[in-house]
Amino acid sequence: MRTTILYCVLFLSLIVSGRVHAQSPAPTAAQADHDRRMGWFREARFGMFIHWGLYAIPAGQWEGKAVPSAGEWILNSGKIQPAQYMKLQSQFNPIDFNADEWVRIAKLAGQKYIVITSKHHDGFALWDSKKSSFDVMGTPFKRDVLLELARACERGGIQLCFYHSIMDWTHDDYVPHRAWDPRKNEDADFDRYVGYMKDQLRELISGKYGKIGILWFDGEWEESWTHERGVDLAQFVHSIDPDIIMNNRVDKGRSGMAGMNGEGNWAGDYGTPEQEVPATGVPGTDWETCMTMNDTWGFKSDDQNWKSAEQMIRMLCDIASKGGNLLLNVGPQANGQIPQESIDRLMRIGRWMETNGDAIYGTHASPFVRLPWGRCTQKSLPNGQTRLYFHVFDWPKSVDGNTNALIIPGLSSEILSARLLGATGFAAKASREGDGWSITIPVTAPDDVSSVIAVDIAGVPVVTASAVRADGSGVFHLSAKDAELRGHLLYEPKCDNLGSWTDIDGTARWLVRLSAAGQYRVIADIAADPKEGGGRFRVSVGDAGVAAVESTVAVGANWCDFKAVDMGIIECGMGDVEIVVKPLAFTGIAAMNLRSITLQPIAK
Repeated sequence: MRTTILYCVLFLSLIVSGRVHAQSPAPTAAQADHDRRMGWFREARFGMFIHWGLYAIPAGQWEGKAVPSAGEWILNSGKIQPAQYMKLQSQFNPIDFNADEWVRIAKLAGQKYIVITSKHHDGFALWDSKKSSFDVMGTPFKRDVLLELARACERGGIQLCFYHSIMDWTHDDYVPHRAWDPRKNEDADFDRYVGYMKDQLRELISGKYGKIGILWFDGEWEESWTHERGVDLAQFVHSIDPDIIMNNRVDKGRSGMAGMNGEGNWAGDYGTPEQEVPATGVPGTDWETCMTMNDTWGFKSDDQNWKSAEQMIRMLCDIASKGGNLLLNVGPQANGQIPQESIDRLMRIGRWMETNGDAIYGTHASPFVRLPWGRCTQKSLPNGQTRLYFHVFDWPKSVDGNTNALIIPGLSSEILSARLLGATGFAAKASREGDGWSITIPVTAPDDVSSVIAVDIAGVPVVTASAVRADGSGVFHLSAKDAELRGHLLYEPKCDNLGSWTDIDGTARWLVRLSAAGQYRVIADIAADPKEGGGRFRVSVGDAGVAAVESTVAVGANWCDFKAVDMGIIECGMGDVEIVVKPLAFTGIAAMNLRSITLQPIAK
């Protein structure tokens, strides 16, 4: 079950959006040190995750049968005896491995750092470890993979980082052993295992492999690992290299796959959402979404469910607009080659980054709560100005076929200049339009995935919330992609809806502008899978719910079988009001998919 991502209160989100300005307190010494260490990470924004080890050999198959779940989990998912699994060591001989080629691919994709599995949950070490014979030097290959990659990264200007599993399925002293493992937990000495893990980490970060940027921990969720052990491990790492960044999985603070820490003083420098993108940024918090290109981290021969390059480009823009990083995974094959499907997608992303990388690297979260056509990132300029990068996913349609304009709603700041990245011979012009600006753009989008317009403004951006207005018939159409999201729910482009609604405190919000008070019929366009969804939900004016209607979720054939639900009538006052959708109860793992809310005026 996915769990709640903790977000800051509305006032903090207003500060981040630029609608409220607060005086920042002077940073503490600890905060200043944290900011110093995180500097390169915040500049990079885009990295390559590499899951590679013995599990690439079976590639999802064991004894002629497909094993469900991710490829790197085959020992656990296939209930394989550790002693049997460890025999794969004698088959590991990736004769096509070329560290410089891996680095070349990452650079062409526009990635600035690599995080590779030094040791995954199976305990196999990809380096020459003096603390274990279960390492790459005990294979026919007999080459230190991490040392070769470290030297290639140094030549290529890529920051090298290591993923290191706390959990270890094959070590005698790690507990708990798997249920089918004949070894007894009472024969193990977990303190001795922790000493072994520290010894291996010392090998990795003491200088032989260069300056390591991140230790990306994982496997911390079992009961044997505690908060106290996490704090101790973080202190141990910093006693060797005080500059290393560690993710929050060194400790026990994260809330499941949502990846962000709950309340408490947890060790680690940043959050780690896994296979998902938070609905909003988290003010004052660093985070990084780790994402597969298909459905598995380690190579699995039958997994052909590939995300498109276009989908991943927009994902990168979305993540950067929320102040996060994207760590995009490749799972090399047993021969050492990255699958061609991964390379093709990385090259497409790289071509986009070559033109638009300035709109990703070193940027900060958007000052806008939402934009109807795309995303925004920003940078502070040395001259006191700010550069806003508008990532346009849905290119506006030209009215006359000769001219076109992009409307920037709610921007009060003065625009000094505007230009289209990668376009020569086109002069963008900005003029006031209502409560925002209108920028001239070409009739046709230069990039069919995301075209970027760079706009320089005086000072910091001042943005006011942009309200939805009624159409010519007085009807308000509140679409999923225009909602402000809080809590655990996501916009899902496949069916153009809000989904993954597993948080009873998760809300979707729209600001609407009414020219007069009146009554409105509320129509919700929703879908729910009969086995996984259902419950009750509410649509209200504001959070207080003084004017509110409730309904049972309409269950259909699947998550994309939408049904229009007449929820009744609410009364709205004149001016800007906030329409809030909130689940009240669940009968499944998620409430519903919501495509839109329609407010139809009731004639007096």
